[in-house]
Parts: sequence; C-alpha cells; structure tokens
Amino acid sequence: MNRKCCNAERLTFRDVKSPQEFRHGETAEVVCDVISSPVPAVVWYYQEREITEEPHSRYMVLPNNNLQIHQVTKADEGVYRCEASVEARGEIDFVDIAVVVNVPPVLSVFQQSFNATADYQESVTFTCITSGSPDPLVTWHRKGQQLEPSEQYILSRLEGGRSMLTIRNIRQMDGGTYSCRATNKAGVQEREMFLKVFVQPHIIQLKNVTAVEGSAAMISCLAEGEPLPEVSWRRASDGQTFMDGLRSADSRVEVRGRHGKSELTISGVKLSDLGRFDCEALSRIGGHQKSMFLDIEYIPKFLTNHTVYFSWEGNPVNISCDVMSNPPATMLWRRERFTISAEGSHNTHIHSAQGKSVLEVTPMSDRDFGRYNCTARNNIGVRYQEFILAQADVPSNPHSVRLSAVSQRLATVTFMTPDSHGGVPISYYLVQYREAGSQDWRDVRSHSVQTTVVLTGLEPNTTYEVRVAAVNGKGQGEFSHMESFQTLPIREPSPPAVHGQRGMGKTYRLGLVKQDDGGMPIVEYIVKYKTDKEEQWMTKLVPGANDFAMLQPLQWNTRYEVEITARNVKGLSEPTFYQFFMPQKPDITAL
Repeated sequence: MNRKCCNAERLTFRDVKSPQEFRHGETAEVVCDVISSPVPAVVWYYQEREITEEPHSRYMVLPNNNLQIHQVTKADEGVYRCEASVEARGEIDFVDIAVVVNVPPVLSVFQQSFNATADYQESVTFTCITSGSPDPLVTWHRKGQQLEPSEQYILSRLEGGRSMLTIRNIRQMDGGTYSCRATNKAGVQEREMFLKVFVQPHIIQLKNVTAVEGSAAMISCLAEGEPLPEVSWRRASDGQTFMDGLRSADSRVEVRGRHGKSELTISGVKLSDLGRFDCEALSRIGGHQKSMFLDIEYIPKFLTNHTVYFSWEGNPVNISCDVMSNPPATMLWRRERFTISAEGSHNTHIHSAQGKSVLEVTPMSDRDFGRYNCTARNNIGVRYQEFILAQADVPSNPHSVRLSAVSQRLATVTFMTPDSHGGVPISYYLVQYREAGSQDWRDVRSHSVQTTVVLTGLEPNTTYEVRVAAVNGKGQGEFSHMESFQTLPIREPSPPAVHGQRGMGKTYRLGLVKQDDGGMPIVEYIVKYKTDKEEQWMTKLVPGANDFAMLQPLQWNTRYEVEITARNVKGLSEPTFYQFFMPQKPDITAL
C-alpha cells in the first residue's frame, strides 16, 4: 500500500471573503487562502486575463498566494479569480472574489460667503457637491450641532451629488459659519461656508431723563444693527444736532459713543434745555429714530416783582404770590413768624391754584398793615418772597390847571396828574367851578381818568373860578390851586360855512354850517343871489334852525353869485361868498 497517497490533502479554499473592500490609494491585498498537499499552484485572473508580474506592474502575487495591488484605484474594482491547481493529481479549483474600492468623499462648493438682511423674510441656499464611493452621506452643521429639517432649515439633495441647505426667514442670530460634511466608509470631508447677516439699525434703549437745574444730565442711547450704526442726536427745541466727539458752541453739550452706544452729556443744565431729544441710528442699510424727554427740576422761582400793595380799612385786597417750579411747590403764608391757616380767619382768606396762592386781606385796623411772607417749597429747595401791605392815602392835588377854548358858554379845563396817587389807582377827577363871588360850587366829573374836562352852560361875559381834585378808592384829595377865567361877551355871529349841491331840475341846494354864534342863537340866514350878468339881487330868508337853503327856479347855462349872512340879536355876521354854475338844459328827446 502506497503510504504517500494516504497523506494527500484535497485542494481547499478557507474562508475566502467576497467582496473584499479597500480604500482608494492604499496597497490592497486580496486574500485567497487555499491549502492542499502537495502545495497548490495559484494563478490570478482579472477580466479573463491572467495577471502576470511584469516590470513596474502594480500587481504582485505574494508568497502566501494573496494578490497585492499597489495604490488601488476605482478602476481596479471588479471580480478577480483565484485559481489553484495540484498538477500531480490533476486537481484544479477556483474562487471568484469581488474587489470593491472605496473612494473618500470629495466635496466642493460654488460660493463660500453669502449676505442677507435680517427680518425681511429673506432666504439663503448653500450648495455643496460631493463625490465618492460609496455615495457619501451629507450632513449640515452649525456650532458643533447637526442641523435637522425644520420650518427654518430645508435640506434637499439633487442628482449629481448636489446637497443644499436653505435657511428661511433669516434673523440676526442666523449669521455665522455653516459646514457641509460628507461621510462614507473611506473617510470624511468638510467645507465651511459663511453667512453674513445685515441688520437694520434699531434703538433698543432710550429713556426719559430728569435732571436738576445747574447739575449735569446724561442721556444714553443704545442701538444695534449689522453693521453697527452711527448714532447722533438732535434737540427738538432748536433743531441743533450733536455728533460723536463734538462739543456745542457753549461747550455744555458733549457726545461720546462706542459700539452702538452714545451718551449725550449736558453740563450746567438750564431750563432752556427742557424738551425732546431725538436719537438717530444710521448705517448704510437704513436708519431708526426714537425720542426722549428731558425734564428739569428746579427750585421755586417767583414770577412777580409787585410786592407792595395798598389798601385801607375795610377794603379787601388780593396779594398774589406767583411761582414757577418743578416739581410743583407747596405754598404757605406767614405774618410776623406765625403761619396763616389755609382756612383763613375773620379778615384773611387764602385762594390756591397750581403755581399761585392769593392772600385776601381785609384790613380792620393798623395792625393788619405791614409785612406778609410767602414761602414756596419743593424737594429741590425753598424760597421766600416778602410782600408789604401799606395804608393807602388820598391822591395829592392836580397841578398846572389851564383854561382853553373859552367862548361865551363853553370852556375847556386841562390839568396835570397828581404827583402821588396815594397807593391806589385814581378813579376820576372832580372839577368844581362857580361864578366869582358866589359860594355855590358846581361839580363836573371827568370821564374815567382823562385830564381834560369841558364846562358847558356858562353865562357870557362872566368871570368864573375853577379848581380840580383827584379821587381814588380811599377818597378825595386836596383841590388844586384855583384858576379864574372870563367868558366872552355876546357879539355878532361868525360867517357861516357853505357848501353846494345841484338839486332836481332848476334848483340848487346850499348847505349852511353854523360857526360861532356869538353867544346867542342865530335868528336867520339872509341869502342873496343873482346871475353874473344882472345887477339886481334876489333875497331869501332862511330860519336859523335850518341847515340848508333851496334856490329856485334858476336859469340854465348860467353862473350865479351868492352872499350868505347870519344874524343873531346882536347883529349881522360878515357875509360868506359862494359861486356855482347851472349847466345847459338836459336833452330829454326820446330815442
């Protein structure tokens, strides 16, 4: 029996895997584990061709019968046959092994940075193109977190390895770096893209400010936006603008700003600074404006210099204390260190309103005259104003009494006002006159405080005496120095004034205006008239109470001469001369 035969081992492939996977570019070793006794001969085939070891070939059959492929590529992918044979026994067998080459992802982007404006419902789409084997899995990441599909993030993939991320309704917080990551068995590749989000300027902090007069006021305005806006100020009262780093003309207003925050400082605050200030934030993509109000608190200020009041016993007087303050002041009255109750007393009453307190005093004796104190107080400070209630007196006497326009029955009295009105306004002037030697004075009151009074109803050719006194609320003052005057005697009247006007047909109307009647009524007007070609005068008598004379009938196309004389009981006036012309007779022929 042949013992060698008994030790023979069949040709056997042990756990040969298919497919076998390799990474692009590495040295691949395709495993073909085959055993037999005797040792088999192994030949490799690819695409039905035997793989032979040629110089510079990337293929090599290793001593362990494995096939080595140097720098394997996707082109090396396919089915390889490992064929083993035992020539002594004529035994042959093979196994097909699928070789798979995995290619690491390759990732490219069209555009790496994008711009968008926030809060305008804008959308931006990032695109990355991938290749690799197997097809890479594409994921999107931001700040270390993988993005999942949502209403804001739309993930999509198209043919050709295009993967897209769409960001909807972009807000300021969406700005920053995004990454596209491609992953397969062979590796990972990642590319970053950047989204710059522009944001309209928006003022997020601006508050009303209250400052104390004379102190410093600081107003702060905080704005955001991308890019950060420039901030400026405008004072509404005069339209003046204030910019960063600049001072006002009076050096009281200064602006300093940084990183969207601007502070406007007013030193030595004045009441004129009170009012609205506008903060404006501007960038190249827009602007935003907001307003605030600067309120100024200040110690009470008295508004009147009228501090002396006059009255007399039994006559009420209102002493007014007027105050401007912020916040509003409380006001009280004092008299000789004693506070006057708000409820008042038998002769004092207090009437209060915003910024005003009126003390009504009815003096009953000398003790009620003197000094009164008004105190105004708020949380900024306290101020006092003193008022004096003085006893009024009657006015002093008028002076410089003069008579003018004296006629038979009229005279005009003029005079100068007194040097003192006694502390209270003059109500009127009392003019007294009498005939010389008489004890009976007649009174004439002036109209209001006029310093001219006309005396009427006087007797002609008579001497009169006149004096003047001023009257105020306290009473009548002393009379002035007495003046005398004499009215004119009765005489002939002055010539009348005449004006003419054509009447109807052959009439002419003469208007008669009385001048000085000489002290006695005009009895009649004597009107004489004639043509300029006649010697004979026609006469017409007109009663003195009339103010016109009607001449008729007259001749057409004729000039007339007129003489008019006024007569009273004393005699005739000088004549007044007048001329007029009567036109041609009108043509009344019917057309």
